[in-house]
Amino acid sequence: MANEARPCPCDIGDRFEYGGLGQEVQVEHIKAYVCKPSASMEKAVIVSQDIFGWQLPNTRYIVDMLAANGYIAICPDFFVGQKPWEPSDDWSTFTDWLKTRDASKVEREADVVLKYLKEQCNAKKIGVIGFCWGGMAVHHLMLKNPELKTGVAIYGVIKYFEERYSLLHPTFFIFGENDDYIPLEQVSSSANTFVSSLLFKHAFHKILCSEKLEN
Repeated sequence: MANEARPCPCDIGDRFEYGGLGQEVQVEHIKAYVCKPSASMEKAVIVSQDIFGWQLPNTRYIVDMLAANGYIAICPDFFVGQKPWEPSDDWSTFTDWLKTRDASKVEREADVVLKYLKEQCNAKKIGVIGFCWGGMAVHHLMLKNPELKTGVAIYGVIKYFEERYSLLHPTFFIFGENDDYIPLEQVSSSANTFVSSLLFKHAFHKILCSEKLEN
């Protein structure tokens, strides 16, 4: 639950002990983790990290799972070398930390990743998925970048973008009913405007972290 002592309810849940099946690559000025399917495909998905960064094993597992289902999958470092949040960090500093990692300022990084996917991986259809901070980045990119043909934003805060309903392509939003950080009235007021949304009953923020699914 978000409060003054903990302004964001983000939680890793169970940190996976997972090495990954893909590889780290340098994509112009940023690093990225990429995994490719066994057969050549022209579909790709950009995975936008949460506050815990692009190297989190849980996120790399998602990348590898997408690749296992036939997609070229890539998770770029949208923090561009800045330190990700650690569960042990002082939550009283979170608001200032977040100001230097603006989810609405990822266009340059998205552009170089799109170029890499098209030129190095021969991708022709590209979508994007993101969790929490990454869900906000997905929302922003689906408002701005016509090259992204579809997006999935999972518990990404929706209140920060003034033109939040002017989506360029189909975008799927996933929320938790009891998420204090994204109030239900925000979700309800947006339901008729977004292309599609799913509300998990009785769920809180970080509904897809393994610890919450088990409990």
